[in-house]
Amino acid sequence: MNHSNVQQGCVLSATLALALAGCSSTPHAVGTPPPAQAAMFEHLKSLAGEWTMPDETGKTITASVFSVTAGGSAVREIMFPGTPHEMTNVYHLDGPSMVVTHYCAAGNQPRMRCTGRNADGSMTFSFDSVTNLETPQSHYMGSLTLRTPDATHLQQDWVSTADGREEKEHAVFNLTRKGV
Repeated sequence: MNHSNVQQGCVLSATLALALAGCSSTPHAVGTPPPAQAAMFEHLKSLAGEWTMPDETGKTITASVFSVTAGGSAVREIMFPGTPHEMTNVYHLDGPSMVVTHYCAAGNQPRMRCTGRNADGSMTFSFDSVTNLETPQSHYMGSLTLRTPDATHLQQDWVSTADGREEKEHAVFNLTRKGV
């Protein structure tokens, strides 16, 4: 390693140390989420593992893989892993509510917020914001409802929005925990 690389490494290390020190010294009002939101987030954590579903031909495929990440502060879901339409959802608590950001194969990133559990026990995430939307008329996921009737089944009901209106057709995925 030459002297120039060592100097660059030291500068990068010092910059990173200063950035981290700045982050840790800045107080953030995080607060404690309401018990109901904390319980819903714990429920999301319990989904960790591989989930399958039949494809359009009836063949069983891996539909989603959930994992707990970031020191337990986030749940990452990879939808249709390894396919051209692979997408990622990241769930986390945000003050008094839980949010999900959907990293869509369409290239946009809608953020949806859950404010509570529905009467049937499901959780609905409603539109909050979206990034990288090509035009105001472009398609994006506007809401998500998660239903877990038991520990081995999960239903996802995705509702698309285009041109500011909810589309009539929903994408509904009925998943089964792998190994069941």
